[in-house]
Amino acid sequence: MKVYDFDGTIYSGDSTLDFYIFELRHNKKIIKALPIQVKGFIQYLLRFQTKTKWKEKFFSFLLYIDDIDLEIENFWKEHEWKIEPWYKKQKEKTDIIISASPEFLLIPLQKRLGIEVILASIVDKYTGKYSGLNCYGEEKVKRLRNYLGRCEEESVNIAEFYTDSYSDIPLARCSKKSFLVKKKKIIEWKS
Repeated sequence: MKVYDFDGTIYSGDSTLDFYIFELRHNKKIIKALPIQVKGFIQYLLRFQTKTKWKEKFFSFLLYIDDIDLEIENFWKEHEWKIEPWYKKQKEKTDIIISASPEFLLIPLQKRLGIEVILASIVDKYTGKYSGLNCYGEEKVKRLRNYLGRCEEESVNIAEFYTDSYSDIPLARCSKKSFLVKKKKIIEWKS
């Protein structure tokens, strides 16, 4: 099984930030969420709230989008080119993409990429509220175990894992081979 991080790994950039900027260009109403976002970010920096709670405040802009499914479809029409060519060459139907980005934004890519599984943060696309934790760090391993139907004590055996971030050390430790993707270069990573 091959597992891939998404943002900064097989997608050039941060898809959540790109979607937000896309919406700013197409829907000025989302600016109404700015006070909540700024307050939430300051609270997060001061450690008054968790990353998940800060992200919920960030995603409050979703409240101001009239047709979220249409916006996501239009976003991918404009941004699908940012999927890295190296990934398109080696992708397989059985690949698993796992990301902290919201599931609602990434799931439409399953069909476009021809893969079966994307695991990501479960965020309500209408309200921005999370179900569970942000899919980050150790949470990615838990989500993968859950998907595979493994209990907490059982190991997850990944043949190859690709990421751009050291926050993915927990997944790298579950992998026979790990690769770090930096500036479009793929180097073997000894975790």
